[in-house]
Amino acid sequence: MEGREFGPRRSRETTKPRVVCPKLIFYHCKHCGSVFQLTSMRKEISPMCCDEKMEMLSTKDPSEISDDIIIDYKITGGYNENVVEVFWKIKNETTSLEWIYLRTFTGGQLKYVTNPKKTSFVFALADEDSYVYCDEDPCLECTFRCKRGFEIYAYIKDKAIVKIPLERMHANWQS
Repeated sequence: MEGREFGPRRSRETTKPRVVCPKLIFYHCKHCGSVFQLTSMRKEISPMCCDEKMEMLSTKDPSEISDDIIIDYKITGGYNENVVEVFWKIKNETTSLEWIYLRTFTGGQLKYVTNPKKTSFVFALADEDSYVYCDEDPCLECTFRCKRGFEIYAYIKDKAIVKIPLERMHANWQS
């Protein structure tokens, strides 16, 4: 890494950061379809919508909705720049992806799918969220799993919230 300078988005952490962003709980209004998100620190709150308590939504595993949509991710970038790319393929034309939320070490990012022809989002990372163990570019998604603790939440309209933890170890450098 000699001769390299730290970029403005590069993490200055010397060890992998702890996940400080609390778990998420999602609520749904059965009347208007609104979805509301709270952190798990606030479980005692029961959100209201349309003069009624909202129902808590449980998350599903990607395998449970694989007949309708395939959602996956890839970590790209390295030393100074790294991102999480989330991509999807809709298999059932009645399925509609509304938004994707990336929960990171320190917070999260939310992106709405406003163009039905769009098939991916790129979530840029900075500070502690951009921590990497090595200087490989592109990321090898190796045994160090630098983004372990991150989670992707995808809301499929009127069907489910899918939760995908970023804990895969992918040996793409061996192929």
